[in-house]
Amino acid sequence: MTDYNQPLGGNEMPRFGGPATMMRLPTQATAEGLDVAFIGVPLDTGTSNRPGTRLGPRQVRDESRMLRPYNMATRAAPFDSLQVADIGDVPINTFHLPKTVDIISRFYDEVLSHGCIPLTLGGDHLITLPILRAIAKRHGPVGLIHIDAHADVNEHMFGEPLAHGTPFRRAQEEGLLAKDKVVQIGLRGTGYAAEDFDWCRQQGFRVVTAEECWYRSLEPLMKEVREQMGDTPVYITFDIDGLDPSVAPGTGTVEMGGLTSTQGLEIVRGATGLNIVGGDLVEVSPPYDTSGNTALMGATLLYEMLCVLPGVKRRD
Repeated sequence: MTDYNQPLGGNEMPRFGGPATMMRLPTQATAEGLDVAFIGVPLDTGTSNRPGTRLGPRQVRDESRMLRPYNMATRAAPFDSLQVADIGDVPINTFHLPKTVDIISRFYDEVLSHGCIPLTLGGDHLITLPILRAIAKRHGPVGLIHIDAHADVNEHMFGEPLAHGTPFRRAQEEGLLAKDKVVQIGLRGTGYAAEDFDWCRQQGFRVVTAEECWYRSLEPLMKEVREQMGDTPVYITFDIDGLDPSVAPGTGTVEMGGLTSTQGLEIVRGATGLNIVGGDLVEVSPPYDTSGNTALMGATLLYEMLCVLPGVKRRD
């Protein structure tokens, strides 16, 4: 009998019942004693088009009831080797975005003080900035694997420096990202200017557009990414709109021609062996996700992130 927390099994309680936590895991108030914590950040104050991501963490948790503890493809058995729990949501300030950013950073400071790896359920993509601020305090500048339809490096949005389209401009300006250790995968669509992705390249980011991914396995790309990252601490941020809207329609800024669900899995699984210090899945908007499939895609990708963390055992 293991001393590690286990998801509530479908033969113990029907999957439509039980606790509304990530994978129906136990919950606790802090990250004390945990190797990994699932955390919700119910924010959509930073969105620019369709709102609703404040409801994302709850819906992702609900759809995660379908996930089982053992990864049959990779043989990963995270709940045999890591203490994992859901520690609830960050108590954001609904009416003041700059205050919310500070609240998120302080929350993650406390989580990281326990040596715990955070896996976050968003929320809009601005949440990654305060999380990176906290992580950089502990680990220094980090490598970044960023899956998204958009670069999110706007100088400002409506004159504001904080929005879901600005986090990686701010992160680069603040020195939170390791030099030549940023990869952006899946960028596509129309732009405000012909040079929209060039700023990223000028910073030394590797930009892999969606068109470069069409009809291909991404395993070779991820081999190159592993070589690029080396032993640098790495953060994974996955905007669900990186996937094509045919499989993930429930988001605020959809763009056609995105990654397949299989390619999404290849990217996350391809991070195996890296020094991953955190990850997030953002921009699930339940009002536009009538089937629940987008939230299920998000929950599955978070589980796959759990499966590639350092210290995860694999079954023979």
